[in-house]
Amino acid sequence: MNRAVGVAAATASGTDTLLGQPRGLATLFLTEMWERFTYYGMRAILILFMAAAVQKGGLGIPDASASAIYGLYLGSTYLLGLAGGWMADRLLGAQRAVLCGGFFIMVGNALLALGSSAVFFVGLLVIAMGVGLLKPNVSGLVASLYPEGGARRDAGFSIFYMGINLGAFIGSLLVPWIAALSGWHVGFALPAVGMGIGIAQFHLTRRYLHHAGLPPTPARRGAWTAVIVLLALLAALVALALAGTLKIDAVALSASATWAYAALGFGYFVYLLYFAGLSREERGRAWVMVALFVGSVMFFAGYEQQGASFNLFADRYTDRHVLGWNMPAGVLQAVNPLWVITLAPVLAFVWVGLDRRGIDLPASIKFGLGLLCLGLGFLVMYFASLHVLAGERVLPTWLVLTYFLHSVGELCLSPVGLSYMSKLAPPRFVGQVMGMWFLSMALGSNIAGQLSGTYDSTHLESLPALFIRVFWYCAIVGGVMMLLTPWIRRLMVGVK
Repeated sequence: MNRAVGVAAATASGTDTLLGQPRGLATLFLTEMWERFTYYGMRAILILFMAAAVQKGGLGIPDASASAIYGLYLGSTYLLGLAGGWMADRLLGAQRAVLCGGFFIMVGNALLALGSSAVFFVGLLVIAMGVGLLKPNVSGLVASLYPEGGARRDAGFSIFYMGINLGAFIGSLLVPWIAALSGWHVGFALPAVGMGIGIAQFHLTRRYLHHAGLPPTPARRGAWTAVIVLLALLAALVALALAGTLKIDAVALSASATWAYAALGFGYFVYLLYFAGLSREERGRAWVMVALFVGSVMFFAGYEQQGASFNLFADRYTDRHVLGWNMPAGVLQAVNPLWVITLAPVLAFVWVGLDRRGIDLPASIKFGLGLLCLGLGFLVMYFASLHVLAGERVLPTWLVLTYFLHSVGELCLSPVGLSYMSKLAPPRFVGQVMGMWFLSMALGSNIAGQLSGTYDSTHLESLPALFIRVFWYCAIVGGVMMLLTPWIRRLMVGVK
């Protein structure tokens, strides 16, 4: 975390308030809302555009390649978040990182809107770089508004997370609808406009953040040199790819990325367990982190089917006629954030109620429940796909039920995982362990693209095979996580 982020001005928690919260929270709420509007709005039409026939304005990319590109893109947004945090810490400060990230996201979506296949993939890369700069640092700025911590800070983060889901819901609802009415290119232009509004309001109101997230001093020349060299190499690779000199096979690249991410995670945990000089207690907690890492990879490999195989299912096999309106397939992506907004207070009430009764559900139980709910969603889709095999178009209620189960799973697992990884990590390794959590999401997202790519539209039997396979993966890993609870409890003594 940026040194400046960690020190908020006294007025940030004092005189500049709005409804009992620091005034800067509104700035960050709106920034993140527009960023998520952009991210999820574009995600709702991404694979549909890539897989659509050229005659229909799409790129005409085979499903396997389109799925691989989808997974690579999502994975890179998480992985580049590590670089974005480093850039803020060493060079830019969190405020400038957010501004630069938002600008990159806006430019990247504008490139997508041009409709040229030559610049489309450059646009995805630019967006991934922007998300990597903005996403981790805007959350860090929220934390900096509450140097005193406490319940007020928790309430502030709850409001902030509402902005995340509100933006995701509106973007997923609006962008596919506009794309269906006015064409793919207008659909991609809308997220660019949204991000432009977001960074404009951030620039105009960031005075309420005071000194939080200002550039670190002094900026290191060596760090800037490393960034410039890396960007130059990246630009050279992009130029070679655009010129046709460098041929890129998305499916092969996705497979290589999976192995690279897995090797990085495996190597880090081997180092942490055997070469980092941990005490016996710390080593036991590190084993729990390994289990959470594996559970997270499995969860996101299934969860991110929403924008991949589920989106294709909605487009090709779902009867989307509702009261005379032919609902665009991507609009169904709005169901998940709507469920999250609805269910979050319900789950919070359940956890608090259990805690008051002295029932403490450990991380392994919540992880297991999350994976089992995810698996049940795939079981629902398995039965839906059997109807498709029989030549039917299914109702959207199959996807609505699946997204309900996946949203419950997300609320059981995602916030718990991030919290417990930070608690379990030895103090001197907290930053690195947080990086491993984001690596698990990158790896899971990349695997999601590979799993979606196993679906072959010319062989419909591959669809139920995909869904039942993921169901069993989730059921087995979730069940094992729950069975490991006694062992995990022993290793987590002292961690609440």
